[in-house]
Amino acid sequence: MVEKRAIDLFGAATLTGFALLLSFNQVVIKLTATGIAPVFQAGLRSALAAIVLLIWIRARGISLRMTPATLAWASVSGLIFTFQFIALFIALDLTTVSRASVIFYSMPVWLGLAAHLWLPGEKLSGARLVGMALAMAGVALAMLDRSGGSASLWGDLLALAGALGWATVALLTRVTPLSTVQPSVQLFFQAVISAPVMLGLAPLFGDLWREPHLAHVAGLLFQGILVMGLGFVFWLHLLSIYRASSVASFSFLSPVFSVALGWLLLGEQVGPGIWGALALVAAGIVLINRMPARPGA
Repeated sequence: MVEKRAIDLFGAATLTGFALLLSFNQVVIKLTATGIAPVFQAGLRSALAAIVLLIWIRARGISLRMTPATLAWASVSGLIFTFQFIALFIALDLTTVSRASVIFYSMPVWLGLAAHLWLPGEKLSGARLVGMALAMAGVALAMLDRSGGSASLWGDLLALAGALGWATVALLTRVTPLSTVQPSVQLFFQAVISAPVMLGLAPLFGDLWREPHLAHVAGLLFQGILVMGLGFVFWLHLLSIYRASSVASFSFLSPVFSVALGWLLLGEQVGPGIWGALALVAAGIVLINRMPARPGA
């Protein structure tokens, strides 16, 4: 087995670019919701991504076969994935990109807490405990800060629910038979399950269309094909080259970019409370993903 290498200049540049892509995607989701309702939009995105992922999986000769137990857990993961994105898309419709992103990207905090409780050998200590405390304080600060005309407590709570759903999906890949399934296959099943469920539930949330234009269709294609489909494939490629912990450490950039893009592209009011929350969450994520020092290093 070839040892994965530490982050080099190419890795740092591409991971920074991927974080920027995810952040811009938050803006695209919010803008697309002005023409395509959030849950309907999320369902269409999953349908597009499923097609892209199936093409890639077939091209790579990856098997989609699963044991009954693994398929059952894949179904559970798909349903939680569905909840995660229903919560996130509605959150972005109700509140600002800045607020939703700071809260949603706190996911490593909740995953770290779950790992501490349920995964042997992953107890939190030292810098990681400090990181968790900082990030949780940041989330609390973001939710308590009510400045800005678009601030919505329901939106903030849904962003938090989305983060918890994301952490649960990640945890399932560690503690269930899904750990034996390739990530691309996991995402394919999540997309296949979430698409019909979200499309079926979408009418319960109101009208499906909100005066759609070509720009809204372009936003949907961007999300489904470039971000959830091809973007994830590229991220998997980076994981095959670099250490997972090093790749994860770049996750703190996404909320940073999201706040900046929300302010720059959408004219969102970003007060001191949100900037403070962002700093706390970003610092916390860095500490949580920090690799312990090697003896003699």
